Amino acid sequence: MKFLWVTLRVKDLEESLKFYQDMLGLEVDSRFQAGPASEIAFLCKGQTKLELLCDKNEKVDTGQGGVTIGFEVSALEEAMELVKSKGYEILGQPVVINENLRFFFVKDPDGYTVQLVENK
Repeated sequence: MKFLWVTLRVKDLEESLKFYQDMLGLEVDSRFQAGPASEIAFLCKGQTKLELLCDKNEKVDTGQGGVTIGFEVSALEEAMELVKSKGYEILGQPVVINENLRFFFVKDPDGYTVQLVENK
């Protein structure tokens, strides 16, 4: 079995694409209309994909129930500076598990929690 993707329902596809492309360096793998008011974009960097689903006729519930999406970064301080330079708020202080594992959290435009992790 192979893990393929995670789907996020988003309010504004362009705003979400901007976040995941500019902040995390994901690339659009495919993008298409899925109905008269619905559009899907698949982003990736590696094997697993992120599917953004925007349906103008549906209300997006960002009460995510504890869902967090994690991405590995090469340097935590650089990632924090990028987040700040793009106008997003870092949630709390960076967490240090040990000398090899540190991370912090940021919210995407729809309120989903994104964890940026440095593994040395």
